[in-house]
Amino acid sequence: MIDRSDIESALTRLKQAPVGFLRQTPLWRLPGAALGVAAAEVWLKLEHLQVGGSFKARGMMNRLLAQPLTQAGVIVASGGNAGIATAAAARTLGVRCEVFVPEVSPEAKRKKLRELGADVVVTGAVYAEAYRACLARQQATGALLTHAYDQPEVVAGAGTLGAEIEAQAGVPDSVLVSVGGGGLIGGLAAWFEQRSQVVALEPETAPTLFRAREAGQPVDVAVSGIAADSLGAKRIGDIAWAVTQAQVRQALLLSDDAIARARHTLWSDFKLAVEPAAALGLAALQSGAYRPRADEKVCLIVCGANFDPSALA
Repeated sequence: MIDRSDIESALTRLKQAPVGFLRQTPLWRLPGAALGVAAAEVWLKLEHLQVGGSFKARGMMNRLLAQPLTQAGVIVASGGNAGIATAAAARTLGVRCEVFVPEVSPEAKRKKLRELGADVVVTGAVYAEAYRACLARQQATGALLTHAYDQPEVVAGAGTLGAEIEAQAGVPDSVLVSVGGGGLIGGLAAWFEQRSQVVALEPETAPTLFRAREAGQPVDVAVSGIAADSLGAKRIGDIAWAVTQAQVRQALLLSDDAIARARHTLWSDFKLAVEPAAALGLAALQSGAYRPRADEKVCLIVCGANFDPSALA
């Protein structure tokens, strides 16, 4: 479990990051009608413009600054975005980085990892298999392990995104958050607590939190589908599970078709080129899975943009 004090500590620690590593990303406030939504305002938090192309840079830099670093460097297993963020942070701090990615990870993300100087190991059909291989390697090398979504520093770093939203525009009535392993929703729910309604969104083909709620505890689930490269964790993280049990009332499932339509809208209508995981918030509104009040200010987390641009054609 983490709370606001952990996120406040992360905010302080991240001030020690090299100048320019982290960006304050734009918050785009639109009337609901601009997106065909019956809400007063829709806020788009454009975190896909963050260093490394996703929110993950916050948590990974926080983790590296919080722990001693050695010549062995850092190591991570990732569908791509956490690896890119870790590699970017490692390069900035001058340490080596090794990233284990599953076969489902897009070549665009592997290419970016190599450009950042990371040693890339492609292994396993899904994230969980890449993670097991990563753990074995970490035990052999002694490198600092960064977890894609289930370490206190990683989740607290993600929570600084909530603090930034509040500093920019106040507390929204609701925040719609894509969920894979749960690092992002864990951080946001810990920051906003009950001051805003934080809603968990998952693809029907990767329902880690939804199935955990049905079972009353985290369980392994089969993952596939359009957003599996980013939201492909087989099990919700322990930190996210604890935080969401206390702070999150709704967990909703969305079809791959709804996600694809929303992603197309973000590109065709607003020229936002994002990966599927970043479109779940708009998909929830367009599909009616989440129905805001007429006076509601709803915030969508546009969380990542690491993908092959040809996919938008």
